[in-house]
Amino acid sequence: MELSVVMPCLNEAETVETCVRKTIGFFEDNGIDGEVVIADNGSTDGSQQLARDAGARVVPVIDKGYGNALMGGIRAARGRYVAMGDADDSYDFTTLGPFLDELRDGADLVMGNRFKGGIADGAMPPLHRYLGNPVLSFVGRLFFGSKIGDFHCGLRAFDKDAILRLGLQTGGMEFASEMVVKATLQGYDIREVPTTLSPDGRSRAPHLNTWRDGWRHLRFLMLYSPRWLFLIPGLVFMTLGLLAGIALSTGPVTVGEIAFDVDTLVGAGAALVIGFQAVLFALLTKVYAMQEGFLPHDQRVQKIIDWWSLERGLLLGGVLAVAGLGGLVASLLHWRVNSFGELDPRESLRIVVPAATALVMSLQAIFASLFVSILGIRRRQHPPIIDPAEEAAGVVDAAARRVAKDEQSAKDESAKGEPAKVTAGKSTAGKAAAGKSTSRKSGATKASGSDEGDESGASRA
Repeated sequence: MELSVVMPCLNEAETVETCVRKTIGFFEDNGIDGEVVIADNGSTDGSQQLARDAGARVVPVIDKGYGNALMGGIRAARGRYVAMGDADDSYDFTTLGPFLDELRDGADLVMGNRFKGGIADGAMPPLHRYLGNPVLSFVGRLFFGSKIGDFHCGLRAFDKDAILRLGLQTGGMEFASEMVVKATLQGYDIREVPTTLSPDGRSRAPHLNTWRDGWRHLRFLMLYSPRWLFLIPGLVFMTLGLLAGIALSTGPVTVGEIAFDVDTLVGAGAALVIGFQAVLFALLTKVYAMQEGFLPHDQRVQKIIDWWSLERGLLLGGVLAVAGLGGLVASLLHWRVNSFGELDPRESLRIVVPAATALVMSLQAIFASLFVSILGIRRRQHPPIIDPAEEAAGVVDAAARRVAKDEQSAKDESAKGEPAKVTAGKSTAGKAAAGKSTSRKSGATKASGSDEGDESGASRA
């Protein structure tokens, strides 16, 4: 089968039948081997039967949520390619031709763009049209280097196997962003075609919640970009804190009629510490995400990790600690010069604040180095040298050789006319034939026994 069209459904009795019939008509008109899959998320209005009567295959999905419903339908799809769209009749499924053409041409993901194709009056709330979608799409392009202009278009098509390899996890509306972000990070061939959006055909309110789902999209974009969540803000804080701290450590700084003194120096020290911590968080988050497969491997981060050994981290922390302790000693000497009496805060804080900042950063560097090393223990694990199955086979072979050697030794001793020694799993000839040997003709012969309890083991010389 070439194409499966998956529609998430939760109480869409007013429109699901129309969507299914339009899609099947598209298949018939274009000679496409396809199917319609309704991923039902617990409808209670009879949507399931209406969809079946129209010719769709209904797949029940227990886990609630837009993303969960879609993933259930995608996994159940039988087509090589999958197109997805809402079952509210806001998208025209008879216009899937350009999507399928791009997939046949080698695209992994084909996105619709409603802003290029046209948004009918009343099809999208003004807040979504002019703020929500444009802003979130801009953030996605900025954070991940994507070229997609409409991150949240519900009409899209893709290669099923390629999308399943992404391991999509989100269960809500942010599923739309996750698909684009992960496909971009994996270097997929993503293309965009214009599509239209019409007012939906239902009378009830939509499932989409403007502020809740908008925040979930933004949260996902931030969490999948440690660079923008931690690194860039951290570098900004560190730069401002360091520059301000250096300028104020020697005396007040006046800009116009505004004078900056030790109070600003304290704030600069705090900014430096916060920024340094954010940079470390960016590194630690990236390492963890790479190891767990949330984010693709980054060669630049790998070079930093390879260079930043535990010893180098401890050395950096030690240098900062020495600088901080030196500052504290200097502050004590300054206090001693004043006979351990009352000090001028504007003078003493210029020594204490930089010293305390250096001490805090030293501990941050040491703890971060230890944590990276702990992550590295898991990353550098090697497989066992000997496979357990091969090791067990080796033990069995060694035992078999030992038994064979014991049997050969017993035969050799028996041939020499000497009593066989007791070995593992064998009885001696003396025990096997005790009291049974008799002197016949040329004399008595020695009996030899076996594991099977052969009591007649007497032989004639």
